[in-house]
Amino acid sequence: MHTAGGLNLVSLMDIFTILVFFLMVNSSDVKVMQNTADVPLPTSTAEKEAVENLTVQVSGRSILVQGREVARLDGIEASDTHIAGLSEELAYRRGRWAEVPDQGLEVTIMAGKETDYRLLRKIMQTCVDEDFRQVRLAVEGEVRNG
Repeated sequence: MHTAGGLNLVSLMDIFTILVFFLMVNSSDVKVMQNTADVPLPTSTAEKEAVENLTVQVSGRSILVQGREVARLDGIEASDTHIAGLSEELAYRRGRWAEVPDQGLEVTIMAGKETDYRLLRKIMQTCVDEDFRQVRLAVEGEVRNG
């Protein structure tokens, strides 16, 4: 009895199928900004793709940079003009740039509509002091004053 030689292609086809699927899923060029459900944002009609940059987010009682908590609102005194934890994180991230552009680095501040204006002003001042001078606000509704 003679058995015909050859390759078992079923295993190779399985691997090839998985590889093709993996490449298809990971080839899409999608920019995703971190956001949590408690910071509702408006829908953008802009056709231009958003530039990836640093995100400072006010979430609950915390200030987050790229999703990591850097300061608590409870620790911010009324007399403070800037926020220490945020300042340290921004200084660290600025230090990772080879050269800071003349117009400053970009930062997006995400805040819910209930965010106190005085807090928002302190966050913006801290960003500007650390050379993140191109500040974008991602807010919904009106910012409460007082």
